[in-house]
Amino acid sequence: MHSEARTAEQRRKDTLARLENDVDAWVATADQEGGPYLMPLSFLWDGAGLLLSTAAGNPTARNLVASGTARLALGHTRDVVLIEGSVETLEQAEISPELGDAFAVKTGFDPRRLRGRYLYFRVRPRQVQAWREVNELEGRDLMRDGRWLVRE
Repeated sequence: MHSEARTAEQRRKDTLARLENDVDAWVATADQEGGPYLMPLSFLWDGAGLLLSTAAGNPTARNLVASGTARLALGHTRDVVLIEGSVETLEQAEISPELGDAFAVKTGFDPRRLRGRYLYFRVRPRQVQAWREVNELEGRDLMRDGRWLVRE
């Protein structure tokens, strides 16, 4: 049995709460031949985008650098937020100490303290969708072309 569908305003509020409070997201990328790759990464939401970090040599990092796009999923299958966004690659030296500290506190992971080369990635959402069950499929788009479709 399905619970009552949330309003678009409530879905946006719930989505923003998830972005503020969740720690991990599934990050989907593809290589230049279209081969998919899925990896969980921790993130920091700064109000405009998600900051991620991973080792420069792993497939996710290579795909993010090459394509400049990613698709992220938060939540579980009965309460999902899907985010499609453009990706900006940042070297550690481009991350301010304050932002690096905020990332480390939120995620419990500090790439600055690890051996090897780690990159940061800022994902700026272009599309955001959220739904719980079939009764929320209609109206699941909360953002298109980087603009929220509903107010908080």
